[in-house]
Amino acid sequence: MITLDNIGKSFDGMYAVRNLSITVGSGEIFGLVGPNGAGKTTTIKMMTGLLSPDEGDIIIGRYNITEEPINAKSILGYVPDKSFLYEKLTAREFLTFISSIYSIEKSEALTRMEKLLDLFGIKDIEDELIESFSQGMRQRLLFASALIHNPEVLLIDEPFMGLDPFGIRMLTGVITELSTKGVTIFLATHSLHIAEELCHRVGFINKGSLIAVKNSDEIKSIEGGLEGLFMRLGE
Repeated sequence: MITLDNIGKSFDGMYAVRNLSITVGSGEIFGLVGPNGAGKTTTIKMMTGLLSPDEGDIIIGRYNITEEPINAKSILGYVPDKSFLYEKLTAREFLTFISSIYSIEKSEALTRMEKLLDLFGIKDIEDELIESFSQGMRQRLLFASALIHNPEVLLIDEPFMGLDPFGIRMLTGVITELSTKGVTIFLATHSLHIAEELCHRVGFINKGSLIAVKNSDEIKSIEGGLEGLFMRLGE
């Protein structure tokens, strides 16, 4: 469902991502971890089409993100690490706007909005301006907007930023449920214990290169789990 085929990206002659190849199957949750500046966000931005790879190909579902960006983005949901929301809209108005971008029929959009507002626990503040939202509530709204068009692929950069323990537990449940329904999920995170619990496989990136990929069983068999492996690979 996701294929990164030998992709690379450089800035001012310095590689941010180099020779990166990853395949993620339908319904799989794949986590990408690494130290700050390792290339995680650059990788996800290339997958969304916000950056173009200098080398290699990125396939989202059936589409090459560079050659067929509109088709690829139509089946793609994206939650960035830094939220951009229209502060003077309410949550409901924002979701209505996002629905219109995907040309979702009005009655269907209303049905989906009701479900998502309930799912993410923001139904009671749906008519409040976004500027009044806490960071956690903004994160919940971002997830709702990323799912409004029922994407086949979900890309998430630091999904648990600003969430309290209840919000984290709710979100991990949502991600797991999406996976069981066949949604392919690719996330970059610093939350190693959550990645260990949530992901089917985890890739380790450092200085732009993928240095290891381990499945959940392999991680559990390693002393110190994902954190122990992370520390050793980062040395």
